[in-house]
Formats: sequence, C-alpha cells, structure tokens
Amino acid sequence: MSLDDHTPSIGILANPAAGRDIRRLVAQASVFPIAEKRNMITRLFSSLGRLDIGTVYMMPDGNGIADRIRHALETPPPTGQTWPRIEFLDMPIEDRAVDTLVAVDKMAALGVGGIIVLGGDGTHRLVASRAGDIPITALSTGTNNVFPAMREATIAGLAAGLVATGQVPVAEGSVRNKVLRVDINGVQSDLALVDLCTSTALWIGSRALWKADGLDQLFLSFAEADAIGLSSIGGLIRPLARSAQNGLRLNLAEPDNAPMVVTAPLAPGLLVDIGIEDVQELQPGETIPLRATSGVVALDGEREIEFSARENLAVHLEWDGPLTLDIPRVMAYAAENKLLTRMNQASGHAKRANQ
Repeated sequence: MSLDDHTPSIGILANPAAGRDIRRLVAQASVFPIAEKRNMITRLFSSLGRLDIGTVYMMPDGNGIADRIRHALETPPPTGQTWPRIEFLDMPIEDRAVDTLVAVDKMAALGVGGIIVLGGDGTHRLVASRAGDIPITALSTGTNNVFPAMREATIAGLAAGLVATGQVPVAEGSVRNKVLRVDINGVQSDLALVDLCTSTALWIGSRALWKADGLDQLFLSFAEADAIGLSSIGGLIRPLARSAQNGLRLNLAEPDNAPMVVTAPLAPGLLVDIGIEDVQELQPGETIPLRATSGVVALDGEREIEFSARENLAVHLEWDGPLTLDIPRVMAYAAENKLLTRMNQASGHAKRANQ
C-alpha cells in the first residue's frame, strides 16, 4: 500500500532506452518506439483503474515517456474508463542504470503491491536485483528478450491489479525464478536472470555483447531452443526449461578448434557459428570458478564487469531470484473464481447463464 492512503498501489517502470542499443544498427533489430510504450502504459492505466488500484507510481525520465504520460493525463480517460492517480517519483534523473535502481527502491519503500516493467533483459535484471519479493510483471520492449514476454498490456494490467488488490493470492499467481550470481573474491557482486558469459576480449565498443570474438564460458539459468541471444547457444544443444532445477555451463572455443559448432542467433538477423568444447549441468549452490584470468563478464547480454588476475571470480546458480507474475495462471484463477464476472439478477438470462 502507498504511504499516503490505504488503497493498493502499483509501480510502473518503463525503460525509455530499451530496444535502442547497438543491435538495431549492426543487425535487423526492431526499434520499440516511445509512442508505443506510452500507449501500453495508458492501457495499463485502464485495467488498473478498473480494479480500483489507488495510485500508480512511475519513474520519471528525460527521453519522452514521462512527458507523453503527463500530456495524456491532461485529457479525460477514454469513455467508460477510470484511471488511478498517477504520481511520478521525486528523484534525480541521470539517464543511466542507477535511475532504475533508485526507482525500484522508492517503489518498495512506498509498499507497492507489484511492479510492472517495460523493458528488455537488462532492465528486468536491474529491477530483480532490488525488488525482493514484490511480484514483477515482465513485459518485453527490448531488443534481445528472453526473460520478459510479449504481452498485451491490457491483460498484464488486469493480472497485476488482481494480485496487488489481493483478489488473486501472490502464491497462486507468481513463480520464483532462478538467478546466476557472480562473486568477486568471495563477495557477491551481481546477478543475471538468463545468461552470464565471460569473454577474454577487452571492453571495447558497446556494452551489448553481439560478437562471438573471445567468448570463453557461458552459464545459463534456462535455455530455450526458440530463443535469441546468448541463451540460444545452449537452447540449440540442450534445451532447459525455466522450471528445471539445474542450469547449464558451456565451455566455448573458436569454431575451427571445437568438437561441436552451433549456429546461433545472437541478435535479430545475426547468425553466428559458436564452437562448443563441452556442456555440463550446473546444480543450485554449485560454485564454478571462471577459467579466464582476465576479461569481461556480460550479464544478460551486456558487459558489466571487467576483471584481471587480481580478482577471483566464481559463478553459482540459486533459486532465490525474483517473483514474476504468471499471467495465464492469474487469469485462469480469475476465471475459475469469477473475479471479473457478475450476474445481472434483473435479467431473465441470469439464471440460465449461471447453470
């Protein structure tokens, strides 16, 4: 609940930069426009307002989403719709990842009943690092998306609102996720939701990892054969469901020197041959030291950690990741319990419809 009233509240965090990284230039990645993000958010408002969510807290930004939402709020909602009160968080804007972290911390402090995220794997990784047990509704608006799904915002808003208002219990409508955690000199440093990849190449160019040069080891929490990005490498060799207890560890090599080569879609329109030395299961709690002594670690496709021989890095898989809304399960629960259904007793059809 928000601190200023007793009505349920929800946070909406839309990354204005999601879907606009280098992969849209070097491959054929789509650009997810600001206008569509704005439209998705207003559709969320309609669903949340119908379920009596009192306040929606939003992260401000300097790239146009907040301005477009403010403009939308200047006119009445569409006929028959009621929107919640919209409040932009009071926080500085640096147009960097820290904005997301600060926004999630503030939403958590305000007691939101859920956070709806519009972004790619990188955005969801940041939210997951701070959200604790707040259910996350993961909506894909990025370039290489594996963790979030493409969902109609209207339905996502209904599901998030049903859980935030307590009509669907959190335990019934959400699932716990695995995460890959990286330790530096024995101290936990960061996490990845889908893939953690080490490269011996120096940190050159963009943060997005879209080339195979220097790839050394790949750790996966799950691997789907129809995915795109680094996790597709494992998915095309040994598919692994999100619900599977274990993860995967792959040692990589140059294709000419490897016993196996997989052609993997590392980005939209970008197919690359990847050499595979071996594939092994990664068990929860099992700690694996990195075999490279220097290089970079990419978390969910983005270079985040540079390391040298002075640091000892290790990776482990844990079942202590974020809670995410299972939208089909929430809506099935709503249907079974008739949460969005009412009988019109004044109508002669009511008795027949209830039979």
